[in-house]
Amino acid sequence: MVTFYGSHICSGCREAKALFEEKQFTDFKFIEITECTDNLRAFLKLRDTREELKEAREAGRIGIPCFVREDGSITLEASDVLKEAGVEC
Repeated sequence: MVTFYGSHICSGCREAKALFEEKQFTDFKFIEITECTDNLRAFLKLRDTREELKEAREAGRIGIPCFVREDGSITLEASDVLKEAGVEC
């Protein structure tokens, strides 16, 4: 199960969700970071502390969509998630 941090107001997140739907990939939990402060706080902790999000931080980007794998590693690419699940992109 992958944890997908994102927002419905982000075009990249909408595209990632649409790709997952198109590929019938359902092994993820979507966390809407704009839904409540607890969700935003959890994401900001990742964004502000994880090396994988350093480039986004330094460029002033939010860093979503953000996918946290079961082992805790992070990718910003939906295609990585699909490839790792054995789904062709």
